[in-house]
Amino acid sequence: MSLAVAFRHAFPGLDLDIAFEAPVGVTALFGPSGCGKTTTINAIAGLLRPDSGRIALDGRVLFDRTTNLPPQDRRIGYVFQDARLFPHMTVAQNLRYPSRWRRGAARDFDRIVEMLALGPLLSRRPATLSGGERQRTAIGRALLSDPALLVMDEPLAALDEARKAEIMPWLERLRDEIRLPMLFVSHAVPEILRLATTVVLIQQGNVRGAGALPDILADPAMAPELGAREAGALISCRVEAREPDGMLKVATAAGPMLLQGADLSPGKSLRLRVLAHEVILSRDPPVGLSALNILPATVTRISGGLVQLALADERMLAQVTPRSVETLDLRPGTQCFAIIKSVSVLPS
Repeated sequence: MSLAVAFRHAFPGLDLDIAFEAPVGVTALFGPSGCGKTTTINAIAGLLRPDSGRIALDGRVLFDRTTNLPPQDRRIGYVFQDARLFPHMTVAQNLRYPSRWRRGAARDFDRIVEMLALGPLLSRRPATLSGGERQRTAIGRALLSDPALLVMDEPLAALDEARKAEIMPWLERLRDEIRLPMLFVSHAVPEILRLATTVVLIQQGNVRGAGALPDILADPAMAPELGAREAGALISCRVEAREPDGMLKVATAAGPMLLQGADLSPGKSLRLRVLAHEVILSRDPPVGLSALNILPATVTRISGGLVQLALADERMLAQVTPRSVETLDLRPGTQCFAIIKSVSVLPS
């Protein structure tokens, strides 16, 4: 699946000029409130007609100068922030609602109910459900509409932390098992880190950056958009073994790393979150340090106090002072070592 979006639309006080492509996986639209995220997905879903542009899903034109498919013909499942279930219907009736126009919805009913653990809720009405249960029901209803694309507009924003923790594993399961392409709107970095494979950064109606999540996190130019303390790296790894002292040894493209406090089984694949301000650089192999993770790296870019590093095929940012850049004589091509404390590495 490939979603190609390019449109313009004018509002009082905000002119949108949006263009990006969303590959297979979870594409997160990230940015502050009022930047144009919801307008973008409404245009994709057919709930708003842009002033001009083109929107195509897997080569099928949804909108252009001569075409504007109605929402029901776009095959887009939409999950709203507030669930928007029919209050007079039971959970089962809400889930079966798409079968009024979609053949085969009943065939998938049992599979979706099992996957989202909705069985015990089928006879209940929305008013008796928790926020997480309502969102799971809304997701199930959207899936039963046989979508080619699932759009989720800040589905966790209205939930407290406990309900967010309840719903997040279901979203991860959707990503990993259903493999349905998703657009996920959020302004919360932790949500993006757990779910996204691709990120589109939107600021004041314009796309400021788009790409694979690890590339965006390790791009010095994107640090102001994400927030300087969120920049760093997202490193793919595989759990190798539990060390005798309880630490976890993982294999990365750049070399082995040690984590503390993670209860994960050998063979499991995961992503490691490393924050730029937790990375120390050295020109020479360091000795006598308490930090256990020392990885060879090459400087690729420098922007102020942000140094982008290449660690094999991974990218990482280190936040240092301009004086450190000068003292270490860092420049593109410089060979160095990235030093990371085990307690600073977090599974994402």
